[in-house]
Amino acid sequence: MAAIEKEASMTTPAYWADACKHLTRKDRVLKRLIPRFGDACLQSRGDAFSTLARSIVGQQISVKAAQTVWERFERLPTQMTPAQVLRLKIDDMRAAGLSARKVEYLVDLALHFESGRVHVSAWQEMDDEAIIAELVAIRGIGRWTAEMFLIFHLLRPDVLPLDDVGLIRGISQNYFSGEAVSRSDAREVAAAWAPYRSVATWYIWRSLDPEPVAY
Repeated sequence: MAAIEKEASMTTPAYWADACKHLTRKDRVLKRLIPRFGDACLQSRGDAFSTLARSIVGQQISVKAAQTVWERFERLPTQMTPAQVLRLKIDDMRAAGLSARKVEYLVDLALHFESGRVHVSAWQEMDDEAIIAELVAIRGIGRWTAEMFLIFHLLRPDVLPLDDVGLIRGISQNYFSGEAVSRSDAREVAAAWAPYRSVATWYIWRSLDPEPVAY
């Protein structure tokens, strides 16, 4: 589960109400869970480049540390754009608290955006796997990060992040009385969630942590 908060205007998915109706009809656990959280729902914040940059900054460190490093890094460029990041000095980026590897990842991210190797304007028409393929070609971005981006930034309705520890733990607790769960077990449970597996995943996360998940 990603948990880096951002301050920006937020977008709510148009499909949310339909998804909740579908899931409460199809799944006994979600029928119980969904009403517990009222009107809260998934929301998208920020722009694509900043969202991915922030996910790189936050890798393998605590939420608090990630916030501190991001705030320092964010002050370096005039604007958080690929072109501006590419103008930064490596020493300044390291001084903000970024490791040498994360500096390399952020530069590669900026190069992919600046050169057009990621087709941001076409993402709305592209399917999930095509977008994932573009994103994982960027250093420092794996499938899990790409899937979180699809769910939280692009608001794709039917993503099932089987590599997510929180999802697997939530399925274990809610469907298997805490017993160990395999990916195939999780996939079988989630079959009833389609075509709204992102929404179901969000509610499973909420069952573990009542605070809204953010990315």
